[in-house]
Amino acid sequence: MKGFKNLFAIISIIALFLLAACGNTEEKTTEEKDTAKKTEDTSYTVEHAMGSTTLEKTPEKIVILTNEGTEALLALGVKPVGAVQSWLGDPWYDHIKEDMDGVEVVGVESEVNLEKIATLKPDLIIGNKLRQEVVYSQLSAIAPTIFSETLRGDWKENFALYAKALNMEDKGNEVLADFDAHVEDLKGKLGDKVNQEVSVVRFMAGKSRIYYTDSFSGIIFNQLGFKRAAHQAEFFPDAKLGNLAKDVGTEAIPKMDGDIIFYFTYAPKGDTVALDTAKEYTNNPLWQNLNAVKNGNVHEVSDATWNTAGGVLSANIMLDDLEKIMLKK
Repeated sequence: MKGFKNLFAIISIIALFLLAACGNTEEKTTEEKDTAKKTEDTSYTVEHAMGSTTLEKTPEKIVILTNEGTEALLALGVKPVGAVQSWLGDPWYDHIKEDMDGVEVVGVESEVNLEKIATLKPDLIIGNKLRQEVVYSQLSAIAPTIFSETLRGDWKENFALYAKALNMEDKGNEVLADFDAHVEDLKGKLGDKVNQEVSVVRFMAGKSRIYYTDSFSGIIFNQLGFKRAAHQAEFFPDAKLGNLAKDVGTEAIPKMDGDIIFYFTYAPKGDTVALDTAKEYTNNPLWQNLNAVKNGNVHEVSDATWNTAGGVLSANIMLDDLEKIMLKK
């Protein structure tokens, strides 16, 4: 009888443990349901250039259709599943190619590959009205699609939109705050050097441009406090390009002068015509007679990071370049 009582006690204890385990399982299941419910409740709406788009959850598979947008995603710690090819590079700019390993090319900004995008089954497509307005409805049929308005110097506004689209506004604010701190740090180091007038020139196949205040580099120069070459004001706003740039010929070389000249050449795949154009201008007697040239204040910089890529990564690289150039590091 005593043995039977002991056996009964043991069975009772085991039963209590089993009931407790069942209770814990039920509790865990409830927690999992709550977590799932919270995930479902994270839907959010983003206002953008084409209207508004609601996302049911934070996207994980993103296709990006602008070069500056690609930099935005990488700065936020997000690798896209697909992206448009870099304007320079094969297929990516040198400064991002390691981070873009495995990313599928989905065309170029001016001609995206809709079929390729569809095969990637993205949760979100991010594009730009200036570049892809005509295919917005087709993109929207593939996945929720959000467009920035334009490209020029508006990279900060676009970056903030992309961060919101990814449900990463806090991280986006950190990235922008870090950039602004970088600007302030450089301003402090430059001191009165920012009181000089800068001129920015670009050479392309058979033509040249003077870039102005509404360009990628122009916005950054403005934030640093640099002045623009005063005699260039007569060109702007340009009827075609506004305050972005002005297409000019060799007769306008004297207008390229400034206290400091920065120039870059757009030569995809080593375009010899573009490289020859740069040589033609910089060997021209009018160029050689510029004050900046005679004073040794002309600097060739990267078209990719000073103009074409147009994103936050390039913006920080441009600041680093300026520090080296202006402080002769």
